[in-house]
Amino acid sequence: MDARLTREQVLALAPDASSSKAAGGLATDGKWGLLGADDEAVWGECQGSGAKPYQAQVDLSALVSRCSCPSRKFPCKHGLALLLLYAQGNPRFAPLPQARPGWVDEWLRGRRERAARHVPTGEGAAAAPVVAPEAAAAAAAKREATRWKRIAQGSAELERWIADTFRHGLANLGASQREDAMNMAARMVDAQAPALAGQLQLAMDAEQIGVAGLSEMGERLGLMQLLNQAVHRRSVLSPARVADLRAALGWPLDKDEVLATGETLHDRWHVLGQCAVELPGRLTERRVWLHGLDSGRTALLQEFAHGGRGWERTWPANHVLAATLHFFPGTVPLRALAPAATALAEQPGAPQFDGSAGIDQASATFATNPWLAQVPLRLQGHVQVADDTWHMHTDVGCLPLQLDTDDGWALMAFAGGHPLCVMGEWDGRALLPLSAWTAHGHYWHRSAA
Repeated sequence: MDARLTREQVLALAPDASSSKAAGGLATDGKWGLLGADDEAVWGECQGSGAKPYQAQVDLSALVSRCSCPSRKFPCKHGLALLLLYAQGNPRFAPLPQARPGWVDEWLRGRRERAARHVPTGEGAAAAPVVAPEAAAAAAAKREATRWKRIAQGSAELERWIADTFRHGLANLGASQREDAMNMAARMVDAQAPALAGQLQLAMDAEQIGVAGLSEMGERLGLMQLLNQAVHRRSVLSPARVADLRAALGWPLDKDEVLATGETLHDRWHVLGQCAVELPGRLTERRVWLHGLDSGRTALLQEFAHGGRGWERTWPANHVLAATLHFFPGTVPLRALAPAATALAEQPGAPQFDGSAGIDQASATFATNPWLAQVPLRLQGHVQVADDTWHMHTDVGCLPLQLDTDDGWALMAFAGGHPLCVMGEWDGRALLPLSAWTAHGHYWHRSAA
């Protein structure tokens, strides 16, 4: 059987170097009691430390994997090892006369059903109840008005609480004020403004740092007051600003509406970098940053998975994919949806970043929409460490970096004392490096998981 993937393509899917190394150790025939493949998927059972083997499977159409192991990485080492064996042309992947295992078929069927719910076609779509457009619009307007009323009530309470907190003095907060803050965060969830609850939690986390964190706490509370004022003045705001407001409250447009009405742009998209963040409630957020090679636009693909569920599509780091993106509305349209993408053979060279232009663009972006959690920033400079704190020295100044010890030393070793082109997320306080290039085009990326 001819291998459909190369080893390099498989390893490009790895979330980090340790996953690649572990997958290489598992990509041996003796580790797998079962191997199989057909036109849609590959699957296998890998013996782990327990009595029951891990069941791994990969959807070949999107290179999305699932495994019964407890790893929180996507793909895990078993999924990568399975693809490595497949790429090697292992003869055990030859089509078998019997049907694929039920656990594989059930997973694929579930993926198809979820996709069908997003794009209804055929008999299922025809059987859907027909609702008059006027009635549907009236029902939607009523639901929206009800939610705005709840948000406005919660926002007014939060506005009073923040004013009382400032009058009390940020440096004088005690246990009772912190308890009140957590109760207020729960109130924001009840008011259907969940992002306000998250922002309040971040503000209180900053307060726990001590005197050094009071400035950040004050800034976060100030931005929340700006949100409260915008809620009460929403009738005079532009549609783009209302879209900013809704996103900041945790109420963005539905994906179906974005696909139907959002700005569309087809381009060759360079995958600049990505990261995955574990959130409370067994929720994982993945952010993938793309750069349009023809349009020059930057796009953010932001997805969420619950309970260890994998992603619907992979975005290999430093690869180019052709896709039509649908952008969410806003004064700074960054977030987008990508219903489909096709990998291209071309490999991008090392980008050249202008530090001054990058800082100016990031500043202008925050000035336009101050409620953004982070903006993309691309710089050129040297990575240095002092007193266990990482910095990037550029022609326009020195920026603090969000790097743990392992990633910091790995990035410094990758640089070898030479300047790097670095792309990352800037939150107004520090830069989280996601990827870096040398002048010769060599590439480094932060662990995606």
